[in-house]
Amino acid sequence: MPKDTKPAAPIVVDPDPAWQAQGIALASELRSLLAPLALHVEHIGSTAIPGMAAKPMFDLQVSVLDLRQAEDAFDQPLADRGFQRSRYQHDHVPAGRDDDPQRWAKRLWSRRGGHSQEADVNLHVRLLGSPNERLALLFRDWFRAHPEAVPAYAAFKRVLADNVREIGSYADVKDPVVDLVITVAESWAGEAGWTPHAATGPGSERN
Repeated sequence: MPKDTKPAAPIVVDPDPAWQAQGIALASELRSLLAPLALHVEHIGSTAIPGMAAKPMFDLQVSVLDLRQAEDAFDQPLADRGFQRSRYQHDHVPAGRDDDPQRWAKRLWSRRGGHSQEADVNLHVRLLGSPNERLALLFRDWFRAHPEAVPAYAAFKRVLADNVREIGSYADVKDPVVDLVITVAESWAGEAGWTPHAATGPGSERN
């Protein structure tokens, strides 16, 4: 049965330059573990953005062609590495998008290292070419291309983390701000000719 970790208060810490190399190493490890269904494995989220304050856990995205096939194939090897599958199977649909929630489907596994040496990881498995797969990469790459925006977003996250008591509330408040960032990022993507899975910044990982 999929399990979720107990809600915890969000903690946002100073950026660590080592996060980039750690993210690349984790992506490489998971790519080997989940091949051949894992078409891309990439370091995403705040720890993938140089200079960004973040929760001390890594977000990785795996791109696949079939979520149910991936769920069946990934469950045991990930469990052997300390991951538990979450019951949550959909991402937040950005405000203003009249979109079928099924297009934002995913599978999510999490690992919490505790006292072990293993890094805390959220592993998001999404369909190749889906809007949520694209959004995760666009969010990362826009910030990598606009380092002047990093301090303001990092400050927002620190204030938010100091004023909520559990991670669910943190995500609920943060989602609309991410929606605003993506609105700006979409214009940049068109102007810059950005495409998913292209090497657009430091630490880019491609399969």
